Parts: sequence; structure tokens; C-alpha cells
Amino acid sequence: QVQLVESGGGSVQAGGSLRLSCAASGHTYSTMCVGWFRQGPGKQRERVASILFNGGNTHYADSVKGRFTISQNYTKSTLYLQMNSLKPEDSAIFYCAAARRFCGPWSLRDAEWDYWGQGTQVTVSS
Repeated sequence: QVQLVESGGGSVQAGGSLRLSCAASGHTYSTMCVGWFRQGPGKQRERVASILFNGGNTHYADSVKGRFTISQNYTKSTLYLQMNSLKPEDSAIFYCAAARRFCGPWSLRDAEWDYWGQGTQVTVSS
């Protein structure tokens, strides 16, 4: 089992920045795929970004490319999401997720992931 705990959410004005963190514990390993999803009001949960827990194989949703950066520190068992130039449409609950395999096209489908955090709210005001 893997436990994931997100932190760093909050409220910010448009154009601002936030950094989310996800602390992983339990049976983690370096070649797990880890990532961030978000779910806005009335919307489906969507993958924001993913990366191998030991780095590399990074993917982003088109809507966040150039604004968000996913990173990891495997020795600290922590995943990060640096969010810059935030927009009101970025407002959502952000979830950390992990899967027991390499990242790939499957990672777009939330049902394919094995472990989830409880989520952290991000609110961007105009």
C-alpha cells in the first residue's frame, strides 16, 4: 500500500503562484508513475501532469504546459507541482496519484491509477 498526502493548496489571485507537495509513504519504489490530477466544479477529473518517481518521462496537459512544472525528490518521497501564472479556470481540487507501473498513455485515465491522496483545494480569483 502507498499513502499520499497533499499540501500547499489555497487561494490566490490570477497571475499568482502556488506550490503543491505530495508526501508519499508505504511501499513506494523509484519506477512508479506519480502525478497530479484536478477536478473543477462540474468537471471530470483530469490528469495535469505525471512523472516517474525517480524522474523523467514527464507529461503535461496542454492547458498547463509552460505554466506548471512537476518535479520529484525520490529520496524524500515527495512529489511537487509548481503552478505559475494561475488562471481562474485552474480552480479545482488537486489530487496526487501513484501507480505501480511506468508512465504511459494509460495515465490519462484516472481509473488506471492505484493510489490517491485526499485532495487539496486551489482557488484562483480574478
